[in-house]
Amino acid sequence: MRVLITGANGFVGRQLVLRLLEKGAIASRLISHLLLLDAQLDGFAEDPRLRLHKGSITDAALIRRVLADGIDVVFHLVSVPGGAAEQDYGLGYQVNLLASLELFDQLRQQARPPVLVYASSIAVYGAGLPARMDESAPTCPQLSYGAHKLMVETALCDLARRGEVDGRALRLPGIVARQPQANGLRSAFMSDLLHAYAAGQSYVCPVAPEATAWWMSALCCVNNLIHAAELPALQASTERVWQLPVLRLSMAQVLDALANRFGDAGRAAISFEPDAHLQSLFGAMPLLKASRAQAAGFCHDGNANTLIRNALKLPAGRKAL
Repeated sequence: MRVLITGANGFVGRQLVLRLLEKGAIASRLISHLLLLDAQLDGFAEDPRLRLHKGSITDAALIRRVLADGIDVVFHLVSVPGGAAEQDYGLGYQVNLLASLELFDQLRQQARPPVLVYASSIAVYGAGLPARMDESAPTCPQLSYGAHKLMVETALCDLARRGEVDGRALRLPGIVARQPQANGLRSAFMSDLLHAYAAGQSYVCPVAPEATAWWMSALCCVNNLIHAAELPALQASTERVWQLPVLRLSMAQVLDALANRFGDAGRAAISFEPDAHLQSLFGAMPLLKASRAQAAGFCHDGNANTLIRNALKLPAGRKAL
């Protein structure tokens, strides 16, 4: 089996690479080639299954070379994050929309329709959500990032309807815990809070203690991505977009879980200066019922304590004091 990961050098991408190399197979089919595509590909372990393709996803000729020997499964993760895409519309347009459409067009020309797992986003919903929602909630993106994600979802479903790809799109929530860095990700405060508390550092949170977000660890995200690829072949008319189950937690609940793990003293280093716009986009997430996704086998981390353990890669059962 030949597997491609775009955005393989990213936060989720690197963990997906490690998990697939460890697992060695998708749906009981051995992975013979794991193709990695990203602008930078540094620090990957030597493995005869790896094929590194360094370059931009916007390079159609590079994509053609990567796919020249065929492909069975594609995890399409690469994107310009929401904040960066909002500041530089042209960059987001080229990477998040046009490059995705070019990749899809080349995939539809494969001898056999490949399984295509697309990392979409909860940004498709926008702000001002109802107090309770489910998978039938309407989409109304309020960032260019979310608008482009929704367009790509539509293209994926259309090609699946035509039988040219076996597409599966997952709407991802905030994935934690990314290393602190200026990456243009508007929801980066979720990861920054976890790292700061764990390290005993001061941190000014840009949303209020009562602000609620949808959370998922990278470990749980990777498991869901692989599960999507391992679902049996879907009928052309089958719904192809899943809103993943999420943990809905307030900042205060996350602080309680952090205190339970690292001790209560760290609370004194955390302060709050809410940004009203940021909180409207990422700190006012309602209760979410994802029955269809759960029935399909997708899951969340379980509870706040497990989220902290998974996100910070901590051993089970002991406080990290």
